[in-house]
Amino acid sequence: MKKKRFYIRTGILLVLLAALGYTLYSAVFQNTESVAVGEKAPIFSLEDVDGNRLKLDELKGKGVFLNFWGTWCEPCKREFPYMANQYKVFKDKGVEIVAVNVGESNLAVRNFMKDHGVNFPVVLDKDRQVLNAYDVTPLPTTFLINPDGEIVKVVTGEMTERMIHDYMNMIKPEGSS
Repeated sequence: MKKKRFYIRTGILLVLLAALGYTLYSAVFQNTESVAVGEKAPIFSLEDVDGNRLKLDELKGKGVFLNFWGTWCEPCKREFPYMANQYKVFKDKGVEIVAVNVGESNLAVRNFMKDHGVNFPVVLDKDRQVLNAYDVTPLPTTFLINPDGEIVKVVTGEMTERMIHDYMNMIKPEGSS
């Protein structure tokens, strides 16, 4: 009986030590840096549903409204019409929307775009590398990137149309009306 209790206690102790070891390993060796305001936006290259490649660094000189979203995300669905409306206002003023879909199929995204009348670039982050590079946790999350490629604001959660308008105005290149 005492021998059985000894083995159980030893087993529990080993599990606790393993958990502690993993926690320490994660804290020391894993990259937990997140993208911060004032830093250069991580460069990426992703394809849209038609296979056309969009490279973030090719948008230098423009303000970029970088939105991470999913077709299943209700707040994302509510934002899209507002984004489409404001894109009409700001696309000729040097502001580009790049909507990064996270981990979904071409078909699901294509159907969403058709059903919601999307008029701005949508790219696919099927393996979530860009999501991870930007350390995005909740959807929607939007990064506002100025014409110099620096992140000026990070917005998590749903935005109103007024907020989207004000944020696009914030990142439009100087001198554009």
